[in-house]
Parts: sequence; structure tokens; C-alpha cells
Amino acid sequence: MSTSTATGSAELDASAQPPRLRVAGNWTLAHYTELEGEVDALTRPLTDDIQVDLAALGELDTAGASLLVRLLGAKRIGDLAREAPNLPAAQRALLQTVGTALNTYGRPARSPKGSVVTELLARIGRAMESIWHQQLQLLGFIGLTLESMVRTLPQPRRWRITSLVSHIEQTGLDAVPIVVLLTFMVGAVVAFLGSTVLADFGATIYTVDLVAFSFLREFGVLLTAILMAGRTASAFTAQIGSMKVNEEIDAIRVMGLNPMELLVLPRVLALLVSLPLLTFLAMMAGIVGGGVVCALVLDISPAMFLNLLKSDIGVRHFLVGLVKAPVFAFLIAVIGCLEGFKVSGSAQSVGEHTTSSVVQSIFVVILIDALAALFFMEMGW
Repeated sequence: MSTSTATGSAELDASAQPPRLRVAGNWTLAHYTELEGEVDALTRPLTDDIQVDLAALGELDTAGASLLVRLLGAKRIGDLAREAPNLPAAQRALLQTVGTALNTYGRPARSPKGSVVTELLARIGRAMESIWHQQLQLLGFIGLTLESMVRTLPQPRRWRITSLVSHIEQTGLDAVPIVVLLTFMVGAVVAFLGSTVLADFGATIYTVDLVAFSFLREFGVLLTAILMAGRTASAFTAQIGSMKVNEEIDAIRVMGLNPMELLVLPRVLALLVSLPLLTFLAMMAGIVGGGVVCALVLDISPAMFLNLLKSDIGVRHFLVGLVKAPVFAFLIAVIGCLEGFKVSGSAQSVGEHTTSSVVQSIFVVILIDALAALFFMEMGW
């Protein structure tokens, strides 16, 4: 191998006594590929009887120093002061620093790869832990909301009437068309399917009871709550989350105002007012949809339809459905507001928590409705 002052080189003279390694030229990153080939061609680490000549060493940087450390070994690098007394102090310090760093470096041990079953169980465990913490946060926020409500309601001067009326309009009045239309169509579908099945038993007249029972006890409040979970809970999360991103909530606190009273209570109270009213409209629209199908398909006149309703359906079925509306309204509003306060400060976070609020609200509504149905059935109501 030839020695060049431009490109570094390492030439081993085995014929000399003792053998001699001559390092020359520039050992820098620009020549790393060529230098690495020369280092790989030599036996390393060098034996103790080989002398190292660094007198012709040119420029040196960290990349070249790492190759020299690989070639000479950590022990020879430590003895540079004795073996190469003419080596500049800066190059000697660089070689010794790189040598110490590479000598003490240890690759982190890889964690043992678990089986698929272990990874699956770990993932399920993490999900359950996340759900547990989420429910604890929800319970804490419910308590904070109730505490703020109890403290504020006896003081009318602290009521946010304008905000309350505005949210009632947004959550209640603006939602009337979609709630009425949806429940009307579902009522028509229930009546049509029910009549198709009951016709095999000659009991199509009981389609009236089927529609009335289903909408007064379950469908009216459940469909309305699901619609509000998708429409209103997401709106609450997006509104509060956007305020969190723009640091408006921090500004509210700086001004000495309570975000619970200013942002949460008007939304919760508005939904407590709106959802029962929308539930009543949904019940009526579903029954009307069933009545239209009965009149057009089953030849049951509206007068007969109403007479059957009065004779077969008690008021308790209406109350069983309506009593669940405030509970659903409170939970939907609280979940929507809580997810808004969880937003971390980016548009992506707003979207994630908006989706989370809708999923949580629908899940909680269906879960509470199922438990309530079992309770009322056991109580005979």
C-alpha cells in the first residue's frame, strides 16, 4: 500500500525488525471508505512487538480517530504519549477521548421478545388500565360538576342565562328536525316489520302495542340520546378543546373566573332541559310513524289506533322512558366537556378527543339503558 499526504494510509512493514506500522496522510471523514478498507485489510488489534509510526499523520477528525482506535486497540491508544512523543497534543487528546468512549460503550441489551399471547395479554392489560383511569377521571369530573352546580344554583346572580339559552337553542331547537325525522322513520320500520311477523299468527292488531311499547320505553329516549351523543357531545368537546388550544381557558382563569361555571354548567343544564323535550318529541314521532304504516298497510284507522293506545298502554311506560332522559343528558354533557378539557394543544388532539367523547357517550348510554331495562323489568314497572 502506498502512502499519500492527501488520503490517509496504513502500511505494515513486516520485513523490518521489529515490524513497523506507518500511519500517514489525512484520516478524515472525506476518506472514510478508503481508510476503512485499509484498516480491514490489516490484522488487528496489533501485537505488542509492532511499532507504530505516527510522524507522518496529517489531519485527523473523529471518524478517522475511530478507525485508528479500531486498528491500534484501546491499550495502544492509551500509550500514545510514550510511543508517539511527537504527536500533537490535540490529536493525542482526540485519539484518547475516542478510545475511551469506544472502550466504555456497551450496546443496550435487547429485551427478550415475548410470544404473541404475551403481547396480546399485555395490550389488553394496558387497555384495561387506560379505561380504569378514564373512569376515575369521569367520576372526579362528575363530582366537580355536581359541586359547582350545588354552589351556583342558590345564587341567581351567578347564573349564565344568555349562555344557557344559547345552548338550549343549539342542543334542543336545532336538533328537532333530525330527531323527529329519524324516529318517524324508525317507527314506520318497526311497525312494518312487526306487522310482517305478527301476520303469520293473525295478530297484526298488536302492531300498535309493539310500536307504543318500544318507543315509549326504549327507542324514543335511546335514539335521542345516541343522536345527542354524536351531535352535542362532539360539539362540546370541539368547542372547549378549541378554547384549550387557543389558551382561552387559561385566560378565563387569569381573569378570576371559574371555567366550570362559565363553560360546563350552562352546557349541562341546557342538555338537561333539551333532552327530555326531544325525547317526548321522539316518542310522539315514532308512534306517528307507526300509525301511518298501520293506516296504509294494515287498514287500522287513526281513531282505532288511538283507542288501542288508550286501552292497552299505561302512563307508566311513558314515565319509564322519560325518567332516563335526564340521566343520559347529564352523562353526555359531562363526557363531552371532560374530553374538551383533556385536549393537549393541537388540532390532532381535538379530533382524537372529539371521537373519544362520541364513543364514550354512546357506550355509556347503551350500558345505562340496558341496566335500567333490567331493573324496571325486575321491579315489574
